[in-house]
Amino acid sequence: MIKTLARSIRDAALPAIFTPIFMLAEAFCEVCIPTVMKYMIDKGINVGDMDNVVKYGVMLLIFTVASMFFGITAGITASRASSRFARNLRWDMYGNIQQFTFSSIDKFSPASLVTRLTTDVNRVQMAFQMLTRITFRAPAMLIFAFVFSFRTSPKLSMTFLYAIPFLVIVLAIIIKKAFPIFDKTFKAYDDLNECVEENVSGIRVVKSFVQEEHEISKFQAISDKIFGLFMKAERTVSFNAPAMQIAVYGCIIAISWTGAHAIVASGNAEPGLTVGGLTSLFTYTMQILMSLMMLSMIFVMLTMSKASADRVAEVLREGCDINDGERNLTELKDGSIEFKNVCFKYSDTAESNALDHISVRINSGETIGIIGGTGSSKSTFVQMIPRLYDTTEGEVLVGGENVRDYNLEALRNNVAMVLQKNTLFSGSIYENIRWGDENASDEDVQRVCRLACADEFIQKFPDKYETHIEQGGSNVSGGQKQRLCIARALLKHPKILILDDSTSAVDTHTDAMIRKAFREEIPNTTKIIIAQRVSSVEDADKIIVLDSGKIADMGTHDELYARGGIYKEIYDQQTKGSEDDA
Repeated sequence: MIKTLARSIRDAALPAIFTPIFMLAEAFCEVCIPTVMKYMIDKGINVGDMDNVVKYGVMLLIFTVASMFFGITAGITASRASSRFARNLRWDMYGNIQQFTFSSIDKFSPASLVTRLTTDVNRVQMAFQMLTRITFRAPAMLIFAFVFSFRTSPKLSMTFLYAIPFLVIVLAIIIKKAFPIFDKTFKAYDDLNECVEENVSGIRVVKSFVQEEHEISKFQAISDKIFGLFMKAERTVSFNAPAMQIAVYGCIIAISWTGAHAIVASGNAEPGLTVGGLTSLFTYTMQILMSLMMLSMIFVMLTMSKASADRVAEVLREGCDINDGERNLTELKDGSIEFKNVCFKYSDTAESNALDHISVRINSGETIGIIGGTGSSKSTFVQMIPRLYDTTEGEVLVGGENVRDYNLEALRNNVAMVLQKNTLFSGSIYENIRWGDENASDEDVQRVCRLACADEFIQKFPDKYETHIEQGGSNVSGGQKQRLCIARALLKHPKILILDDSTSAVDTHTDAMIRKAFREEIPNTTKIIIAQRVSSVEDADKIIVLDSGKIADMGTHDELYARGGIYKEIYDQQTKGSEDDA
């Protein structure tokens, strides 16, 4: 995990290196201050020597200013290092997410990825800043203070050795009990984000079914769960402060008692101890035990951050299992497609194949219709073509070559897909359509919109093609959104065009016009149309009927209808419904 995260340090390395150096310098200056105070008391104040008071007073001022300078500088460099590290982490995570295959996307929910990019990265950033500062400062302060206190009074300095084992035991118990709770807490944040995202995206459904109270109660339940887990974890962690207080005040009492006896009965306990020495010992006591307290805070913070660091590293480690082929082909000869005994399952543990021994040949320029019931793997079938998933068995050929041999960018630039769930992005209509070709002219954009029958409604908008589209296309209807997505795909000038049930929201007349435009304007493009309506695929060159991941039948409309079976049943049901409506 540490090795994975360390790759994102990069430009944060230099300030991260300087921070510990400044911290060590600050710690040394701080531990020098009690010793200077000791000499000021013993050689100046107690004997009434003002020259020594001024001398040691100036030294005290110098060490104080130096300590402040190094502390401020360390704070600045630590902030820069942690901020750059967090920025690099987000950049690397987001970049890796863009390379995710569909199988990788299936592992992480959108809510989980949002949590990892925000909350988890913030916790890792805080932990990194603490590591570069306190992790070096606290041990250095502990060692320096113990050495200086031992020089002042070896016997009294042994008091600290009794406090350290006590604190280590308490801290070990806290970490052991708190970490599993924090791990559960951060996973609960995923559920919270998912609940909010689901509610906001489906707010119209929630309101139409008057389920506001149900959604509120669901959110409340998750919030209460997080609250309960945090309370349980914080109760465990809260034992750290009392343990530190016991150790601090116990050491102060022991040193005060023993030191006072040593001074009063001079010559018995420890003849070398002076009033100034005892005063400095009190300061060293606070420095040593505060260093221990800071170390305990580090362990607690790392305990809280480890769960977040693991979740961030999990995203960074997720590899892309679909990469450019060894031959790295960049040209598709034509739009022909061939499935050779293709089998596919979504995971190794799946009991059955989503696609089972599929063999079919599609010639370049043909129009292919795919029809079948819900769950018959129609979408899975077409996702093999641009290699969104890799086959489990068999091979898929495009342009006469195995899809595994192509450069991915070249393959997908020649295969345009309009997915079942249409997505538009915030920006103008021009900007959305130009996802297909960022260098396309206004005339090219308008031409493909006419092909997709989108121009007719765009012209009715006040700003026409400059009309702003809200995120997700929430300010256009479902049919309008589908036509804009079809236009965007056409702008790629693909050799293969796949429409995955992407005309379901348009009326039958517009659907027929779109198919007519395809026949007349892009005759050399291979067109694969997945549809629920038979009328959408009725005039296709070939219709494939899928059932439970297998090809149940294949042929033209007349051939399939004559043979009966699933296709005839679907056709009769739909035409009978139309007749009844008439």
